[in-house]
Amino acid sequence: MAVFKRLYDILIGWSKHQHAPYYLAGVSFMESSVFPIPPDVMLIPMVLSKPLKAWEYAAITTIASIFGGVLGYSIGFFAFEMIGEPIIQAMGYQAAYLQITQWFKAYGFYAVLLAGFTPIPYKIFTIASGATQMALLPFVMASIVGRGLRFFMVAALVKHFGVKMEPLVVKYIDIMGWLVLGLLILAVIIYKFI
Repeated sequence: MAVFKRLYDILIGWSKHQHAPYYLAGVSFMESSVFPIPPDVMLIPMVLSKPLKAWEYAAITTIASIFGGVLGYSIGFFAFEMIGEPIIQAMGYQAAYLQITQWFKAYGFYAVLLAGFTPIPYKIFTIASGATQMALLPFVMASIVGRGLRFFMVAALVKHFGVKMEPLVVKYIDIMGWLVLGLLILAVIIYKFI
């Protein structure tokens, strides 16, 4: 686990660098397909240090994450056995991947939408989307909505509540994600049965 702590510390350091927006874009891109630490780790301190740039930072994170998601999709679509499967195995996500492929068969677009927002590792969904040959346009649209909601919500909370909010966002991001996930599932159920 010390490896992740070191990566976390490196990302915190990058968030204070003069080229932090470029690093944020790089981390957001890589996290969507192979990198283990979410971009929130950089987004939060960057918004704290420059609240007037909160929306810019959220947009950078969202756009880069979507492009990274397309990379993950491509890995799943074109090279699942050679690249995608080893990534999933190396991170210990085999059981999650099997569950996610079942969700794709049942929910497709909604599975990606929810994945983009929740704390479930988005990279699993991007690779699974390609491996199950989900249509690219719905994948991208769901990613825009899901990732956009997540990163703009984090930026808004940190911008409006400041330093007091940082430990709470870090501590409760999973609960917020699951709460929104539940609400979105409820909305889908209501939509399907009304």
